[in-house]
Amino acid sequence: MNAPAAPGGFGGVGESAGRPDGRQKVTGAFPYASDLRHPDMLWGHTLRSPHAHARLLGLDVAPALAVPGVACVLTARDLPAATHYGLDLPDQPVLAEGRVRYHGEPVALVAADHPETARRAAALIRAEYAELPGVHDEASATAPGAPLLHPDRADRYAALVPHPNVVHRQPVRRGDLAAAAARADVVVAREYRVGMQDQAFLGPESGLAVPDGEGGVDLYVATQWLHVDRRQLAPVLGLPPAKVRLTLAGVGGAFGGREDLSMQAHACLLALRTGRPVKMSYRRDESFLGHVHRHPATLSYEHGATRDGRLTHVRARIVLDGGAYASSSPAVVGNAASLGVGPYEVPAVEVEALALYTNNPPCGAMRGFGAVQACFAYEAQMDLLAAELGLDPVEFRQRNALSEGSVMPTGQRVDSPAPVAELLRLVKERPLPRPRQWETRDSATGARRVEPRALPGGLGRASRGESVVRGVGYAVGIKNVAFSEGYDDPSTARVTLELSGDEPVATVRTAAAEVGQGGVTVQTQIARTELGVSRVVLAPPDTGIGSAGSTSASRQTYLTGGAVREACAAVRAEVLRRARERRGRPADGPPADGLRLAEGKVVTAEGEVLAGLAELLEAGPVTAEREFRHRPTRPFDPVTGQGDGHVQYSFCAHRAVVEVDTELGLVKVVELAAAQDVGRAINPRAVVGQIHGGSLQGLGLAILEELRVDAAGRVRNPSFTDYLLPTVLDAPSMPVDVLELADPHAPYGLRGAGEAPTLSATPAVVAALRQATGRALRRVPVRPEHLVGLAE
Repeated sequence: MNAPAAPGGFGGVGESAGRPDGRQKVTGAFPYASDLRHPDMLWGHTLRSPHAHARLLGLDVAPALAVPGVACVLTARDLPAATHYGLDLPDQPVLAEGRVRYHGEPVALVAADHPETARRAAALIRAEYAELPGVHDEASATAPGAPLLHPDRADRYAALVPHPNVVHRQPVRRGDLAAAAARADVVVAREYRVGMQDQAFLGPESGLAVPDGEGGVDLYVATQWLHVDRRQLAPVLGLPPAKVRLTLAGVGGAFGGREDLSMQAHACLLALRTGRPVKMSYRRDESFLGHVHRHPATLSYEHGATRDGRLTHVRARIVLDGGAYASSSPAVVGNAASLGVGPYEVPAVEVEALALYTNNPPCGAMRGFGAVQACFAYEAQMDLLAAELGLDPVEFRQRNALSEGSVMPTGQRVDSPAPVAELLRLVKERPLPRPRQWETRDSATGARRVEPRALPGGLGRASRGESVVRGVGYAVGIKNVAFSEGYDDPSTARVTLELSGDEPVATVRTAAAEVGQGGVTVQTQIARTELGVSRVVLAPPDTGIGSAGSTSASRQTYLTGGAVREACAAVRAEVLRRARERRGRPADGPPADGLRLAEGKVVTAEGEVLAGLAELLEAGPVTAEREFRHRPTRPFDPVTGQGDGHVQYSFCAHRAVVEVDTELGLVKVVELAAAQDVGRAINPRAVVGQIHGGSLQGLGLAILEELRVDAAGRVRNPSFTDYLLPTVLDAPSMPVDVLELADPHAPYGLRGAGEAPTLSATPAVVAALRQATGRALRRVPVRPEHLVGLAE
């Protein structure tokens, strides 16, 4: 796709360049994965378990096969090779055999000539179950005699956990906790709960698998990580990786929910069995059942402080519900443990984080990745301590804020800017919004008129304003950037500079998944800046080039941006070599000679044009491929949690202003102001958009979003009718202060920006609700019954 230059600028690094896919998405012309078609394709559908835990006694597929138009029905007995897969541990069945472990687990597949035919045929499959006792919380999962969900575990975490139903456990211990607690003048201890949030992307899981006629398959799919999909798919299909080729299709949002496989293996299996292309596209209810969610959590915290407002210690226990399969729970545990104290200096720390296997829906990656749950709890604790000490909540946080040179609870030194106190100052000093005027009078008649949009409850017109009070709350969070704990996390880019007609054009090829975050813009900006050309073309991401890693963990601009930059540098070096050679200079001249590329030309340090790129490229295109890695990390010690486990830290602070109808429990978030350090804003407008998006997702967790699971483990609200998302009517004013304090270890000094806003938005909104109502509010999302005192 061609990337136009930003209006009024070159469209390079530091400018608000336009998105190359922006016009198509705004006009509805952009092809998403659900728009894929093939003239000979079949439609696939998955039969799913209605039970959360049961023995699968038998499957009679004959009624489905008898339906006209059905081409194929597959069960676990038809799998050609590996029967399990997994993002971290291969513990998840492709199709259940003998046992189902969660509501919605796939048990059979159907391919037919029409999607409704496939659904009707799947409904005719006779599945016989015998329900089993389920485990749904820590008490039932670890009780004597509890059902073991994975009794034959031999994975690398099995020896580190106290019970087989614990996926992973990570302690973090630093300092003398007993001595520190003895110095505390004030101690507060509370328990907090976080509900199950869904990524709720607008584009459901979709893809098209096309057999190549030679035993291989091409898969066009909406995903976050092409290469890890292939790594899991190849063993399941019984094929070498070279015969499993993936190309990114249009992605309608992700937020972590596309890191795991969903329909990928099922579509490929059906395509290879039938010899025909197979498309699978989930309906909304199936999407809720077919991908992982944010881990629900129970968090117990104890904080101590001296009378002058200095933290003495933090003791915390974080229990995450991982659901039936591991997904990315081990890494989520590592994040929750290592970031569980927040962006504060604390002399003594004792944190334990663990994730459980339960018969609830599988949970895995979602924006914020373990740090969101912890931030809600530790920020509530900071407000409690400030109140006990009679201190302003922002000042108390600033007294204990991390800064460059601080040491984390894991022993890792913060060796780049950490402006936590400054971010808090920025949001606090921003002028407060004026009180809402929800009642007006007609200037001609004097008639009283209520503007419902300004009131809690909005257009529902439930509130009249008589019982509305305002509250203000603050929060700040810390999030890691990129993969951690020793994970090898490279990205590869190939850049070609060549003539198209008589104009130099750069082509950038990576496997980086564009999921809406703006990576396509960043790559073109870097190529323009490094090569001095205006035209940049992005090749479609696929597995024909080395991995770009996952589009998650706020890592793509850092890693893939770094790879594109290095590949461009290699191309530039060759172009400059040609220029020197043509002008009779030493071909291997030193960089100090000042030659650079600008506006399609080779320019000297004095501004003299040495050569045009077009004439230099007449000798042929220049191509370079480079792999980029961040500095190494290492695993946390399994006993103490010590270790340099993270690449980089990201910080964001919020101030929330809310209005609450205290009789009805209705909420209007009036303003959600943010301040964030992004190191270097490669695309300033896109950075602000990321902060807005993360803030709104945090607001959703605070007051609206929860995937409800009943006592038997069944999902009760798998629709956008019943799973409530913030809409444009719920979106408050969101002013943003962006700091650019360069990280010396990162390309361009940038700092991953996409996740940190999600952390602090939630506790800031809830802190404002507490101030307005005087309620404890120790659970999110906060519901009306919590605000009026009818429930805890």
